[in-house]
Amino acid sequence: MLDAAKDSLRLLFVSHYNYYRNFETLLRALPLLQASLGDRNVKLFLTCRLRSEDNPGSYNAERASNLVRRLGLNDHLVELGPIPYRLLHHLYGACDIYVSPAYAESFAHPLVEAMASGLPIVASDLPVHREICGTAAVYFDRFSAEEASEQILCVAQSRELSRDMARQGGLRAKDFSWRSHVDQIVSIACNLNRSGD
Repeated sequence: MLDAAKDSLRLLFVSHYNYYRNFETLLRALPLLQASLGDRNVKLFLTCRLRSEDNPGSYNAERASNLVRRLGLNDHLVELGPIPYRLLHHLYGACDIYVSPAYAESFAHPLVEAMASGLPIVASDLPVHREICGTAAVYFDRFSAEEASEQILCVAQSRELSRDMARQGGLRAKDFSWRSHVDQIVSIACNLNRSGD
């Protein structure tokens, strides 16, 4: 499936379906992006299926699947379903741009995974996205399909920008290593222990 899309612009969004992940804005951006790309096809790879029964919780995915039908996106969307964590790096490595349209987020682990995999990122303009990605991403208004499309196109059409974002992302991802996190916690605990003596 990924090999068949090798000549396409391959976008990736790693998430199960829920409301705050804002799939609808990303879906509305696809026809705009396709119109700007001309002959080059766009494919969006999802690690979920847009059917309510295939997702955790009580999220109703029919609104998104109806939008796919209404916009005629079936040829541009690949619903992979859940991918085992040990295989995710293959998916990141096979795509061109990671996109996160969420309108609310706590900590988006896939952003760190995408940066570590060398993918440039196009993300909705949330403080947490800026905190995680910094200059390894470009940002768009979280409810603007037009801005999302423009930012994706900007990254897709500039190899220099894409390479620079990937390089910066690789550096930024190192700030989120488990080893560094554990070392910081141990250091804090040791300092607290010393100050309690």
